[in-house]
Amino acid sequence: MSARLADIITFSSVDGPGNRFVIFLQGCNFDCISCHNPHTIPLSNHRPVEVDDVLARLSPAAPFLSGITVSGGEATLQADFVRDLFTAVKADPRLARLTCFVDSNGATELTTWDDLAPVMDAAMLDLKCLDPEIHRFLTRRDNDQVLASIRHLQALGKLYEVRLLLHAGWNDDLDLMRRTGEWLADLDPQMRLKVIGARRHGTRPHDPAIEEPTPDRLQQAADTLRAVAPFDVTIV
Repeated sequence: MSARLADIITFSSVDGPGNRFVIFLQGCNFDCISCHNPHTIPLSNHRPVEVDDVLARLSPAAPFLSGITVSGGEATLQADFVRDLFTAVKADPRLARLTCFVDSNGATELTTWDDLAPVMDAAMLDLKCLDPEIHRFLTRRDNDQVLASIRHLQALGKLYEVRLLLHAGWNDDLDLMRRTGEWLADLDPQMRLKVIGARRHGTRPHDPAIEEPTPDRLQQAADTLRAVAPFDVTIV
């Protein structure tokens, strides 16, 4: 099984718990206005890689790692490769202790998660916006699959965290944040949430221009979520 590879980072402390080996796969089904890696969007035949190639790079670093994360682009577009990679990691006595995570936008069929669940320790999902119209503006896609994925992964016990990327003036409204918290609290009132401020630097030009939320606004958003339920909220 081969996949289209965008990049590999041997050591990362921001792509899941602990120190992680991160595989970025090529291709994404979103077209986010604040995407910092637009070169990963086209699903091209860019840099084909096989499971054995990844294992060869992973093995020397394994003693210093907590786990591996497959990201993108959008990892679930190449879910068969992700499943085969995680299966190989779990089957290797030298690597089996490593946790296997997926970093995803959630826009995939629920059967994808069912297929990955036996070899995937957890997934980290982005929720760009609870409001479907704003979500379409931010990503050019509906959010129905995203919401279904969050609900399904939580039921499977495979949801590590939900990430909320805030754009000033678009999805940082505090009433919207309260409603988002209420929706998530119905699934798990102690869910791990990450509030992230959108960054203008490194993004494509956009009209209207992307506005970054202030640190005060991010804190207000986090406080609003915590007022709904005892979420584990961090701000980035």
